[in-house]
Amino acid sequence: MSAGLLKQKFEFPNTYVIVFAAILLCAAATWFVPGGEYVKGADGTMTYRMTESVPQTWQVFSALYRGFEKQAGIILFILVVGGALWIVNSTKAMDAGIAAFLAKMQKLERFSLFRAIGINNIIIITMTLLFSLFGGIFGMSEECIAFVAISIPLAISMGYDSITGVGMVYVGAHVGFAGAFLNPFTIGVAQEMAELPLFSGMGYRLVCWAVLTLFIIVILLWYASRIRKSPEKSPMYELDSFWRNRVAADTESIVPYSNTGSKVSFVLAMTAITLFTVFYGKDCSINIGDESFRAAWLMPSTCILFAVLSVVSLRKSVHYFIVNLLAFTIIYLVIGALCFKWYIPEISALFLALAVLSGIASGAGANKIANEFLAGAKDIFSAAFIVGLASGIIIILQDGKIIDTILHSMESALHGAEKTASLALMYGVQTFINLFIPSATAKAAITMPVMAPFSDLIGLSRQATVLAFQFGDGFTNMITPTSGVLMAVLGMARIPYGKWVKWAWKLIAALIVLGFILLLPTVFFGFDGF
Repeated sequence: MSAGLLKQKFEFPNTYVIVFAAILLCAAATWFVPGGEYVKGADGTMTYRMTESVPQTWQVFSALYRGFEKQAGIILFILVVGGALWIVNSTKAMDAGIAAFLAKMQKLERFSLFRAIGINNIIIITMTLLFSLFGGIFGMSEECIAFVAISIPLAISMGYDSITGVGMVYVGAHVGFAGAFLNPFTIGVAQEMAELPLFSGMGYRLVCWAVLTLFIIVILLWYASRIRKSPEKSPMYELDSFWRNRVAADTESIVPYSNTGSKVSFVLAMTAITLFTVFYGKDCSINIGDESFRAAWLMPSTCILFAVLSVVSLRKSVHYFIVNLLAFTIIYLVIGALCFKWYIPEISALFLALAVLSGIASGAGANKIANEFLAGAKDIFSAAFIVGLASGIIIILQDGKIIDTILHSMESALHGAEKTASLALMYGVQTFINLFIPSATAKAAITMPVMAPFSDLIGLSRQATVLAFQFGDGFTNMITPTSGVLMAVLGMARIPYGKWVKWAWKLIAALIVLGFILLLPTVFFGFDGF
């Protein structure tokens, strides 16, 4: 009896309770922490000055509303992706695609090399490496939300859990983000603020990215192997029954078929892609870092490839055609991000088109498509809601005028320390601040104009300061509740924030330590660009 009561007493609070408690804590802090702000001078330097405190009380409730306003783009994106993928799932196309993919991969086991490594291991390695590259090159973040909805059923089908699915995509991308070598949102902004050549120091940054990526691949392989041997060891074992039951039920009831709707969908999609290619294909350039490569061939070749694969898939089943639509939605997402700097509005439009075309292909009428889309949006609403709620934390800190005061206090602690200690403190400051300011651009604008000149005074490379910013910005994104992307991904994956923290904190701690180890050589060795 008492044991049961004790268990209830110490039950871990749900995500909403945690986030709202954080908002209340930040509001309380505005009553004790002095107000202050950084002001940018005419010469570009940032100067801190005290301001009048703005204690927050009833504003905790208005902050919730304003949080939804601030994150409206991501919230709508989540709802659109949820609605689109619900329609795709209702056709059983994704399940058919995953089953066919795994069956094809299993055939590779006849080769001794693949058999020795393990097909499932190859999938984990390939996906983690791919998304780490995406994070390292163009800073993939929000885009992970859509990919997670695909990676989780894949992980479940391989005998793993939802955490493995999130790990391959989200963790992989954000480890790449932290160790990025061409990411314009971290390195680009920070180096500009530090008055360094854009994307300089590439050699050692590639080493850091490779080490971090290898580390996370090893961790994921170890964890996945452990879960496959003993599924009950997963913190998500009970909750993952939703995914296991759905995958099992849907896979068993897949019956290939053809209809007129799929041909209509193909004509509509082909027309749209052709027009897009005609009007924008000639202007296509792949933007990697500060380099731009003409790629006038990319759009026409992608258009032709879509046509060929669509015809092939239509001959087999509507399921495979819808999978083809989903695959090319992802392909055009990557092309748009690399070549046309697409962001949430354009990517949302892609998934909205996927929803309509998939519904038409399945033979559904307009009313059914609309109802299925709304059902998907309703199902994912909790993920969208928590994003807006978490944004209230930032708003309270900003309105209370205490973010810059906290930053200034931590930067003051840097003075008087020797190079190694100063680098460690810089890294610690950036890591801590990221818990409250997840935006890399905003944090770079505030911290780099102060820390870069200070590094000159103590004989520390400005590149090392940028690297400390980069690591500090990246790792804690995977655990802070102020990250809208994290909360959206967890909501999509149906992973409670408490369970995620319980699993992830040791990994994040290890990454932080590894980041510091990678920083140390920049103090003692003269790398190119450092």
